Amino acid sequence: MSVEVTTLKSGLNVVTDAMPHLETASLGVWVASGSRDEHHDEHGISHFLEHMAFKGTRRRTARMIAEEIEAVGGDLNAATGAESTAYYARVLKSDVPLALDVLADILSDPSFDHEELLREQNVIIQEIGAVADTPDDLIFEHLQFVAFPNQSLGRSILGTAKTVRSFDGGKRRARSSIAP
Repeated sequence: MSVEVTTLKSGLNVVTDAMPHLETASLGVWVASGSRDEHHDEHGISHFLEHMAFKGTRRRTARMIAEEIEAVGGDLNAATGAESTAYYARVLKSDVPLALDVLADILSDPSFDHEELLREQNVIIQEIGAVADTPDDLIFEHLQFVAFPNQSLGRSILGTAKTVRSFDGGKRRARSSIAP
């Protein structure tokens, strides 16, 4: 492997693994903030911010974000965990500049459109309900709760319907937020 770690002047670590024989590329941004960093009233905000990142920026609508990546046959996604939130894209190597621009845009300039915020709250509340109907997911949540009582690690990454509904898109700032 040819893994290299480069630290930029800003403190950002860039990890690369050049594979010149491949015609595809994967790019990812790992934000060192996840559900363990949330206060009780922020429960679920890391996951919520992950969802909102794809809902538009000043330069791109949610549709434009999806269509730009899909138009080149790429994939754009994210995942929230206890320790970090990852945002990633997979594209042809010639489309790396586009993927990097989209990732940078969604992470540095999300718009937090009120209608999208309300829509995404409903999506996440449906996700919370789906966990309640999935025994293998639910048992893991119960295990975390028992193993880490009264701690952020003992709470669901998704949050609760109450906390998710409380996120207002900017009237209050969460410590774990990645942008505005």
